[in-house]
Amino acid sequence: MNGFFDKLIDGISAVNTRLSDILGSMVVCAILVLVGIYLTARTGFFQVSKLKLWWKNTTASMFKDKSVRDNKDEKSISQFQALATALSATIGTGNIVGVATAVYAGGPGAIFWMWVAAFFGMMTKFAEIALSMKYRYKNEKGEWIGGPMIYLEKGAKSKFLAVLYAAFCALASFGIGSSSQANSVATAICSAINVSSDSLGTVKLIIGFILIAVVGLVIIGGIKRIGKVSEIVVPFMAALYILGGIIVIIVNIKSIPGVFASIFAGAFRLKAAGAGILGFTIKEAIQLGVGRGIFSNEAGLGSSSIAHAATNTEQPVKQAMWGVFEVFADTIVVCSITGLSILTTAVNVTTDAKGVDLTSAAFGSVFGNGLASIFIAVSVTLFALSTMIGWAYYGERGFEYLFGTKLTILYKILFLGAVLIGTSTELDIVWKVADTFNSMLMIPNLIGLVILAGEVVKMVNDYTNDPANAIKKAHK
Repeated sequence: MNGFFDKLIDGISAVNTRLSDILGSMVVCAILVLVGIYLTARTGFFQVSKLKLWWKNTTASMFKDKSVRDNKDEKSISQFQALATALSATIGTGNIVGVATAVYAGGPGAIFWMWVAAFFGMMTKFAEIALSMKYRYKNEKGEWIGGPMIYLEKGAKSKFLAVLYAAFCALASFGIGSSSQANSVATAICSAINVSSDSLGTVKLIIGFILIAVVGLVIIGGIKRIGKVSEIVVPFMAALYILGGIIVIIVNIKSIPGVFASIFAGAFRLKAAGAGILGFTIKEAIQLGVGRGIFSNEAGLGSSSIAHAATNTEQPVKQAMWGVFEVFADTIVVCSITGLSILTTAVNVTTDAKGVDLTSAAFGSVFGNGLASIFIAVSVTLFALSTMIGWAYYGERGFEYLFGTKLTILYKILFLGAVLIGTSTELDIVWKVADTFNSMLMIPNLIGLVILAGEVVKMVNDYTNDPANAIKKAHK
């Protein structure tokens, strides 16, 4: 069995290296940010100029408006369940493992570029959700179907881009949604319970089967069960991790000024030691900061718009505001807490500790290594499970677009099978493959967003000028 997996991983690694070279990560990151800047400018810096509006319709409404949470329609989910489902996919191991990896390889400056990607990514995700809501339709089961493949076909009038996106979405779900999450869970748990090298493979395999059972029970129930599970798990796991991170930062509060100085300095510092390659450090900071930010908040991938399209609301712009909040919550809050926890505790990022071990070391400096390992293992497991649940739905919708509803059971089997591959491989190759899938997924989606930017601007103007008639105008 191990020999088969070794050959499979070697083959995947070789193909991924070629794809990564062709895609050019820096180029893709630059295009992503430029599209975000373009949408931000076209909408009049909506995330800032309409801050009060989107905050009122998201965070404030969760506590004041019962309709945000309530939904009696068996074929759709509530606005909050849509948010929770989308956040279940975005608030994942990228917030813990991805940020730590970025800091380890790109230095403190990577955090700055995460913030940059998040700021402009707010409007990228806003546009994705608004368009997904505008062009969604009901399938033969009476379920709302939306997402990039739908607005690429109906809005951008490109069946080719739609098929391309659907295919990449299904493929990406096996990387970002299944194997990478399973890998992080297995690594965190094995580290927390000090599994010996002799039994490491067996324990990881057992963890893989447990994950398959848990995730399988949820996704077999469809979007309604996914929504119900997400609205319970997501708030709990986010609050737990945020509380732990804030405690770590408060304990090391005196380090904050120096940390912020290192973040801004590292974002633009050129490395010339020993007449080395100028710009290497800034290149790494940008690539890893933006790349890990994308992996975490998924702005530009179009994926979360698939969940939002299943909501019971009819107003595209109102639902799209949740996308702005998503990126804020995911990256500005949760990712920042991970990065600041690592940097304020002065964990030596030049050591062999990386990924989840680096985050665990940061928390361990305050809570003790034993308790921290358990805390991080629980956090990673909850984050990963929620991400797997959300991405299983995204990938299924992409698969359904390509092959119809009758074969979606095949997709679920393949998705769960990818869990075993994730628990049986090394961290680096899993994340590299996931990053490649992300880049592939963005290409057709970003093309569609540029083509349909005018429609997004029109929806925003109609909503802000005449909210009462905006729904009718949005669906013309």
